[in-house]
Amino acid sequence: MSKSTSKPITLKQVAAAAGVSLSTASRALSGKAEAYRISSTTEKSVRDAAKKLQFSPSLLARSLRSQRTKLWGIVLPNIANPFFAAIAREIALTAEENAFSVLITDSQENSETEVHLVEQLLARQIEGLIVCPVGIRNQHLTKIAKQKLPLVLVDRGFDHKDLVTVTSDHRAGARAATKLLLESGHRTIGILQGLPDTLPNTERLVGVREAFALQNIAFDPALIAGNHFDETSGYQAAGKLLSEYPEITALFAFSNQNALGALRAAGELGRKIPDDLSLIAFDDHPFAAYLAAPLTSVNQDVSQLGRVAARLLMGQIKTGALPEERQHRIPVQLMIRASIMKIG
Repeated sequence: MSKSTSKPITLKQVAAAAGVSLSTASRALSGKAEAYRISSTTEKSVRDAAKKLQFSPSLLARSLRSQRTKLWGIVLPNIANPFFAAIAREIALTAEENAFSVLITDSQENSETEVHLVEQLLARQIEGLIVCPVGIRNQHLTKIAKQKLPLVLVDRGFDHKDLVTVTSDHRAGARAATKLLLESGHRTIGILQGLPDTLPNTERLVGVREAFALQNIAFDPALIAGNHFDETSGYQAAGKLLSEYPEITALFAFSNQNALGALRAAGELGRKIPDDLSLIAFDDHPFAAYLAAPLTSVNQDVSQLGRVAARLLMGQIKTGALPEERQHRIPVQLMIRASIMKIG
């Protein structure tokens, strides 16, 4: 069979390729080989055939017309991050309203782990999948989309016509945050970026550059540092920039975790916020308003991100079709607090 065909591979085709019966193929792929005394050699043959044909175990239930599992799978990059935990909560609430249960997993911001977790969830015969992807690889996700399993990406996505994505308006949010700093008199602004080449990071950098261009002010790319959205990256990037460019008067952190790291680095270098250094973050934080200098931030509508993603997934489950609109942008809001000092 040509790999270019859009028709999903069936269990019957896998069984034929492995030279076994349909029931044997089913039992081998559903982890019941030992119970039915299927040899390890036969089990491996079936799994190898499934892999070669790109057959997903998630299609097993449909192939056999078995009962529905009423399960959704959720993959998060960091469940300890309040941002992703809040998204998962909204998804779980919507799932419960529709008599579904959820299986939540944590990829630990690792693409390989993400691929593995997706495979595990598919083996559980989930009826729908919501992924907050690491944002580097998408082949495993486009494969699922081609197999018609309901799928929605949240927060980080990819420019792909078959992937339904719900994300914040990162570009507009970063543009507004940078505009605020520039209008407050700041010209030497350090950027604490997240994971390079991911959709949020790329679009936020575009927004930063747009704000500088609109003010006819030159932007220095040397003032960009960082390699992740976590606290460690924020700490290291802020320390590097503030040490190498002591003339920096403001930092724009691309996540609340980056901002926490920046606060620690600034404190160690004797820079007080906002007296000696202004700070703004993309992503609000439950404690942002209660810091010694309440943190100015770009607030993403986390509840809306989760609800819209769940609604789109439920729609696919009910209709068996993708929505007409694939890319959904949720507006953001600038929360101005005391962490920015006007200068000049």
